[in-house]
Amino acid sequence: MNLFEINDAIQRCVKLESGTIVDMETGEVIDTEALDQLVMDRDTKIRNIACWIRNLESDEKQLEEQEHIFRDRKNAAKRKKESLKSYLAAFLNGAKWKNKEVSISWRKSDPVVITDITKISKYYLKERRLTEDDFNKTLIKSDLKNGLTIDGAQIVSKNNIQIK
Repeated sequence: MNLFEINDAIQRCVKLESGTIVDMETGEVIDTEALDQLVMDRDTKIRNIACWIRNLESDEKQLEEQEHIFRDRKNAAKRKKESLKSYLAAFLNGAKWKNKEVSISWRKSDPVVITDITKISKYYLKERRLTEDDFNKTLIKSDLKNGLTIDGAQIVSKNNIQIK
């Protein structure tokens, strides 16, 4: 949808032809030479280009709104999926299940769980911030498996549901 009617001659100054330079960031081609050579009243040219910009700003805003709507829908679908997986995992309680369309199995994992970030040695810090993501969990896991005791961290065995 366009807010303003734009002269066709102005809009034809966007083209994708061989030998034309493409803006690598946007993929768009504005043929400025064609705009320069366009025989048109100066005020009409300025008005049309300005209105085209306003149309593009409107498009940008609408697309941004759609982006937010899709992101929210994606996040809702993800939460719903995780909730259903949790329910199914509890319902099956580790049992495998299979039919023509779906195969449910289990995969064991041993992630490192940070229980108290204040007790973990600064040796395991990646950066200065004190959040769970700032610790080198690979190093912590390796040290825990090698018998070291690390206050504030532990390995927890999990069975993760796999649906294929």
